[in-house]
Amino acid sequence: MPPLTGEPSNGELGRLIGALQSTLDNRFAELNSRLDKMVSLDVYTIQTTHVEQRLAQLQTENQRSMDAIAKLEDDFEAYQREEAKRRDAERQTRLYQLIVPVAVCLISSVIAVWAVVAK
Repeated sequence: MPPLTGEPSNGELGRLIGALQSTLDNRFAELNSRLDKMVSLDVYTIQTTHVEQRLAQLQTENQRSMDAIAKLEDDFEAYQREEAKRRDAERQTRLYQLIVPVAVCLISSVIAVWAVVAK
């Protein structure tokens, strides 16, 4: 039976079906390769949970570091205050060590002069 006008022949239908099937096979292969690359929801959930836990750990460590830095700064300020007090006390001690002998020398001189004048 001859083909009707406008209808493809059996050979053409076979070629069209083969082309469509190869196109579908290519598209399914592309889709499968993309699905292989996609992360499953379970893996994403586990990864997100891990990232959140690690972030919380890092925030805790950061807070500890900040507290340690603040304590170190406070300790350093206390050390500076104590060092200033120690230096001030040392200066006063040196000053007294200088003034007392000079005062004794002056008093001795005054007494010697007075003793000479009083004779």
